[in-house]
Amino acid sequence: MSFRATILTLYPEMFPGHLGTSLAGKAMERGQWSLDTVQIRDFATDRHRTVDDTPAGGGAGMVLKPDVLARAIDHASENDNRPRLLMSPRGKPLTQKRVRELASGDGVIIVCGRFEGVDQRVIDGRDLEEVSIGDYILSGGEPAALILLDAIVRILPGVMGNDLSGLHESFEGGLLEHPHYTRPQIWEGREIPAVLTSGNHAAIARWQREQAEQLTRERRPDLLEKQSKK
Repeated sequence: MSFRATILTLYPEMFPGHLGTSLAGKAMERGQWSLDTVQIRDFATDRHRTVDDTPAGGGAGMVLKPDVLARAIDHASENDNRPRLLMSPRGKPLTQKRVRELASGDGVIIVCGRFEGVDQRVIDGRDLEEVSIGDYILSGGEPAALILLDAIVRILPGVMGNDLSGLHESFEGGLLEHPHYTRPQIWEGREIPAVLTSGNHAAIARWQREQAEQLTRERRPDLLEKQSKK
């Protein structure tokens, strides 16, 4: 069974976006994964197809209405056990571990919020898992959903030409990835480290590990702290 992604959005024209090209696009053509969109506005019942209202208690912005969004979710997830995700800046930070967990399943249902946010009763009542891609604010959940799907699709079996490629990247082993080099041997006076052309695989592996640890120590010490607490 191929991986199936369903996106609930007010802007279905934003999909598949860049996922329709390159490796992800070719994988979609081969049937390794599929994507469909659900227009949230289709589930509004008034003649103006209203999907939002002012926040209870006052405040700026508008909030997606719970009845409309719930109907859209129910439509997308009828007889369906795929995880229901809500792209949200207050969600748990996305990790490579969670990406691999999602990629191992049948697919995902992703809700893309807009305006000020989503009525909390829908989050609770439809068991939405809030997911964040970083500590910043976007105009909506669609770009975040594309990023999440990009991370998932590329590690689906058979999508990358060499499945081992996904096992030696930043975050897979709790470290940032080591530096990479390729020909020419000398470029603008800078040489490829001699160990990488030595043919000594044990020495190369040791150098790569040392470089990964050094980069992680300099740029993401929090990753090393997490490892030390395990």
